[in-house]
Amino acid sequence: MKVNSKIATKAFTVLGVAVTLASCKYETSNSTGWDYNNPSNGGFQKVPYEEQETGPGLVLIEGGTFTMGRIEQDVMFEWNNIPRRVTVSSFYIDETEVTNFNWCEYLYWIGRTYVSHPLIMKKALPDTLIWREKLAYLEPYVDYYLRHPAFRDYPVVGVSWLQCNDFCAWRTDRVNEAILIREGVLSWNPMQQDEPFNTDAYLSKQYAEAPNKQGADQFLPNLDPTSAPTGKKGKKKKYGERIVGMSDGILLPRYRLPTEAEWEYAAYGLIGNSYDERIVERRLYPWNGHWVRNPEDNFQGDMLANFVRGRGDYMGVAGHLNDAADVTAPVTSFWPNDYGLYHMAGNVSEWVMDVYRPLSTEDFDEFRPYRGNVFKTKQLTTDGSIDAKQDETIYDIDGLKAYVLKFEQERRANNRLDNIEEKLLSLMKGEIEKAILLKNNYKASYNFKPNLIKENNQLREASVIIKDMLETLIPQYEADVTAKDSFAAYQFEIVPIMRKGISEYIVNQPGKLKWREVTQEENLARRNYRQADYMSYLDGDLNSSKYYRGSPVEDKPAVTEQINQDKRDWKNIVYQSRYEDPSLNDKIATPQAPSTLISDKSRVFKGGSWRDRAYWMNPGTRRYLDENFSAATIGFRCAMDRVGSPMGIEGKKKKHGKTPIKRKKK
Repeated sequence: MKVNSKIATKAFTVLGVAVTLASCKYETSNSTGWDYNNPSNGGFQKVPYEEQETGPGLVLIEGGTFTMGRIEQDVMFEWNNIPRRVTVSSFYIDETEVTNFNWCEYLYWIGRTYVSHPLIMKKALPDTLIWREKLAYLEPYVDYYLRHPAFRDYPVVGVSWLQCNDFCAWRTDRVNEAILIREGVLSWNPMQQDEPFNTDAYLSKQYAEAPNKQGADQFLPNLDPTSAPTGKKGKKKKYGERIVGMSDGILLPRYRLPTEAEWEYAAYGLIGNSYDERIVERRLYPWNGHWVRNPEDNFQGDMLANFVRGRGDYMGVAGHLNDAADVTAPVTSFWPNDYGLYHMAGNVSEWVMDVYRPLSTEDFDEFRPYRGNVFKTKQLTTDGSIDAKQDETIYDIDGLKAYVLKFEQERRANNRLDNIEEKLLSLMKGEIEKAILLKNNYKASYNFKPNLIKENNQLREASVIIKDMLETLIPQYEADVTAKDSFAAYQFEIVPIMRKGISEYIVNQPGKLKWREVTQEENLARRNYRQADYMSYLDGDLNSSKYYRGSPVEDKPAVTEQINQDKRDWKNIVYQSRYEDPSLNDKIATPQAPSTLISDKSRVFKGGSWRDRAYWMNPGTRRYLDENFSAATIGFRCAMDRVGSPMGIEGKKKKHGKTPIKRKKK
């Protein structure tokens, strides 16, 4: 981890504030005149702070304005990327794509941490079978690509958008935990079975008295005189203690996927192609020119990226393999762009945060555009404190029901469902129905009103039923069957298959805080937003469909009422995936329901891959895929918010070091 020496000592500086308190001088507030860091004045603390620390693997991207959207001709005739000018704030992004070795580290940590929740490990596994093709021999990549050290520095593939977000959350916690250990606030604790360090939980003071003594090694001084504890002899101590807070500037913001605008801006690297505020040449690729070969004398003719040159040509001719990569290439291959970022064109396409809409280019914000907001808040108890963190694995039980029904239908259609499996599936469906009834039982009251907190609590209890089904019911059924002599050698083929499928419906893990979506009634006085979900705002919501609020629906007044109550109905929603439940109850989708690939689960991925032509290497191109799906051509890299000044320390020195021009007096 590259750390500025001044930044690395800021926690120790905070810890040493108490030493400086003996001095007569304190910094004074320019608002109230009261002293900072003076217990006699109440002890309001102002900690030393200079600059945001750059997290491991990240590069600072100085923001600015640029023309986002199509630059190349629209050969696909999708008209989904009209050029528009936007501004992107400064942010951090990974220098390279996330590698196989990075992901193996993640898998190792998940496997040794969630020992009582093995499905969490299954959920994190990439889909290595994604390499298979009907008319190609690609088994070596199935067997070796993820774990063999020869592919250690190659980009990880076969990961869905949801898996990438889980990785970002894990990386946030590991980096912040390492920072606290480095600064002496925490000690190393590799034995964190089933209850790992979580940044949000730590900031909510849910680690201060943990059984493994996390957070108890070194506290910061609390200068509030009311917090000073009483010593053994009854004498009051000089200072109290507190944990690290976000106001100390020690912890980093969350790792996340970049937005589409951020990724596209970083890919062009226009910082190396501008003079003052003039962009001297608009770019088609992350380098100058309309060609894909290196024009420099020493490397003339070499390919600048890993892509398909033409039909059947994936790496050139033997003796001079031009891009030297049959599939993906190591993440530091080829030349970086002017921001120092590798493979912003070619190698693998990359997931971004945005939900896909074909008209996002018409309905957008000029500043930091992004579609996909679902506003949430921490779940609180009745006394206003933050609710206890999750202690169980939480499942999407409705989705799980649809999966089991579909699995049973497919297996029966292929004549592979025997009586023993059918009985097991019936038992599982019975348990899932019990879980659904428990999840929804608070709705049974005649005066039912939506209650998100109660719904979350009921979901936890219902998820315990699913856990018991997996850990008790299924093993007991297996034991009962194989105990009979006639079935002693019976193999339950569907059990390991279904465990992997069920793992994809895990929506939360133990150790994380409980969150809920905001409600309209708590935002009555707000003008900027009211509801939680704005994924379909102006493009896919009821107001953008032909059935606007208050419109008559022929011969169906009940449907009109549903629309006016903003209830989801498949006939009234513009983008409704066939994988979603179109009804207002728990029935599975019917074949007559409308089918489209565009829904709230459609996520954008950017850039070309090792299997694409040069057209897709233009950063302005965009494609989409369901957030649950993966491909052998899609990887990702993480990003992080830049807080404070958009420029780094050196940039600020240059900016503030300029002296105004002195004009001669006439």
